[in-house]
Amino acid sequence: MALLQISEPGESPAPHQRRVAIGIDLGTTNSLVATVRNSIAVVLNDEEGHPLLPSIVRYGADGNVAVGYEAQAQQASDPKNTIVSVKRFMGRGLKDVAHAENSPYDFIDGPNGAGMVQMRTRAGVKSPVEVSGEILRVLRLRAEAALFGSDGGELYGAVITVPAYFDDAQRQATKDAAKLAGLNVMRLLNEPTAAAIAYGLDNAAEGIYAVFDLGGGTFDISILRLTKGVFEVLATGGDSALGGDDFDHRLFCWVLEQARVPPLSDGDTRVMLIKARQVKEDLTLHAEARFNAKLSTGQVVDVMVTQRDFWDMTRHLVAKTLAPAKKALRDAGLTPAEVKGVVMVGGATRMLHVQRAVAELFGQAPLNNLDPDKVVALGAAIQANALAGNRSSEEDWLLLDVIPLSLGIETMGGLVEKIIPRNSTIPVAKAQEFTTFKDGQTAMAVHVVQGERELVSDCRSLARFELRDIPPFAAGAARIRVTFQVDADGLLSVSAKEMTSGIEAAVAVKPSYGLADSDITRMLKDSFEHARDDVHVRALREQQVEGERMLEAVNAALSADGDLLSADERSAIDAELASLKGLVSGRDHRAIKSAIEHINHATENFAARRMDRSVKQALAGKNIANV
Repeated sequence: MALLQISEPGESPAPHQRRVAIGIDLGTTNSLVATVRNSIAVVLNDEEGHPLLPSIVRYGADGNVAVGYEAQAQQASDPKNTIVSVKRFMGRGLKDVAHAENSPYDFIDGPNGAGMVQMRTRAGVKSPVEVSGEILRVLRLRAEAALFGSDGGELYGAVITVPAYFDDAQRQATKDAAKLAGLNVMRLLNEPTAAAIAYGLDNAAEGIYAVFDLGGGTFDISILRLTKGVFEVLATGGDSALGGDDFDHRLFCWVLEQARVPPLSDGDTRVMLIKARQVKEDLTLHAEARFNAKLSTGQVVDVMVTQRDFWDMTRHLVAKTLAPAKKALRDAGLTPAEVKGVVMVGGATRMLHVQRAVAELFGQAPLNNLDPDKVVALGAAIQANALAGNRSSEEDWLLLDVIPLSLGIETMGGLVEKIIPRNSTIPVAKAQEFTTFKDGQTAMAVHVVQGERELVSDCRSLARFELRDIPPFAAGAARIRVTFQVDADGLLSVSAKEMTSGIEAAVAVKPSYGLADSDITRMLKDSFEHARDDVHVRALREQQVEGERMLEAVNAALSADGDLLSADERSAIDAELASLKGLVSGRDHRAIKSAIEHINHATENFAARRMDRSVKQALAGKNIANV
C-alpha cells in the first residue's frame, strides 16, 4: 500500500519537485558552472559546447560588456579595458597588487589607501567585485538556459568556491559579486574541499588524501580524512598569490632577457603574456616549443624554449608550493607515507615538473583520473545539491571544513589570547572569559586579531569595538565573556558580554580590503621560524604585566594603610618596589618573576595587618549576634 505525504499548503514542496542548485568555480583563468542531474554532477556547457568560460571581461566603446571568449579575443588590442585574472584583485588594496606599475590598467586606490583597488575603464570606474559579478552573471544565465530552456525557471541557490586561504575580505568580496550577479549564495566552499567531495564520492574513496590545488592565481593544499561519508579537513595551507600566472610571467621575463627586447607597450605586453601561456602549455606535451610573437613595432621575437629551460626558470615557484604542503602535513600530524592519494586540482597542475615534485614529496604518483579544471565545480555542485535538500538517504555524507589561521583578542602587554585555534572545524563557536585590569574600569576595548604569533604586532588586525557601561568593580572582579563565531563560509562575528549586568556589544568582522596577499602564508612561516623567540617574548610580556599590576596594587595599599608599617618595614618594601620597577622594563622575565615573589614575601605581614584593620572597621559598633 502506498503512503501519501501530507503537509500544510506552502510548507513543503511536492514529493516530485526538486530545487535546482548550481556549483560555481570562479577561477583566476577560467570559470565553470555545474549541477547535479540524475544523481550525477555534470559541468554545463555554453551554446557552442565550451565547458570553460575564460575569466575575462571587456568593456566596449559601444557600452557592451563582453565576457569570456569574446573578451579574450580583444585582450591584446584593448588591454586597458579588458580585465584578466581579476580574482587576484578581490579584496585587495593597490599596495597589495604585485607589479602594478607593469600592468596596463589605470588603477585607482581605495579611500585613504584602505579600500579595494579599482580600475578606470571607458565604462567608468570598476571594482573587482563588479568585474567578477559580470563573470558570475554569465554563468548564471548559462545555467538557467541549460536547466530551464525557454520555459524559464528560478535557481534555488549556488555554492561558490574560493581558495582555502582567502581571508575574510576576499570571501566577503566574492559574496558581494554573487549578489550583483543575482545569485543566492548558499555557501562559500573551499576549493580543495570541493575537489575532495567530487573525488571521494565519485570513487567511494576512504582514508587520508591530500588535495594539491594550483590554479591560475592561487595555491592551496589540504589534508583530508574520508571515512564512511565524512569529509574531515585535517589541515590546510597555501599561498593566495601564487598560481599559473606567475609561471607565465617568469617565462615572459626570461624571453625578454634572451631576445633583449626594449620596453613594451601595454598591448605588446599582453601579446607576450598570451604567448607565454601558450608555450607553457605546449611544454607539457613537447620537449621544446617556439616562442614566436610579432610586436606592434614590427620586431619579431623568436626564441626556442626547452622543457629544461622552463623547469629551471620556475624551480623556485614549484618550491613555494612544497613548503606549505610539508607544513600542512605537520599540522595534521602525518607523514607523506600515511597519505593514500594526492588529488591534483587546477590547470597549472598539468605542468610536468609540478607533478614530478609532488610525486617525490608524497612518494607516489598523483591522481589524475578527474579533469583538474572541472573537479572543483563538480564538488561545488554536489554540495549545492545537498544544501538544496535534494540528497537521498543513501547519499548521506558530512562535510567538516576548517579555518586556516587562529583567531583571538589582544590582552594586556600586547599579547594574543587565541580563542579559536587554526584548523578548527567550521562552523564553530567558542567563548572565553576575561576581566578588567584597573579598579573602577567601566569600558573594555576588544581588539580582534588573526595569526599564529604571540604578539599582536606580528598578527593581522581584523576589527575593534568597545564594551561600555561595565559596573565599576574592583580590578579582576568583572566577568566579561568574549564569544567568537565562525560561520560555514568562514566569516567571523565577535561579541562581548559582562555577565553580572548583562551589558553586551558585538561586531560582524568585515576587515578592510587593503590587505597583503601574502599575509597568511607569511604568518604561518613566521610562527614556525620564531616559535622559540615567541615563547620567550610571551613569558616576558606576561611577567611585565604582572609586575606592573603588583607595583600599582602595592603602591595603592601603601597610600591607604602605610601607617601600619614601621620605618624599617616600609624601607624594605620600598627597596623591593624600586628593584621591580627597574626590572619591569628589562628583558629578563625570570628576574621579574623573582622580584615579584620577593615583594609578595616582603608584604605578607602588611597584607595581614590590612586584613585585620578591614575586619575591625567592618565590625565596629556591631553586636556579635547580628554579624
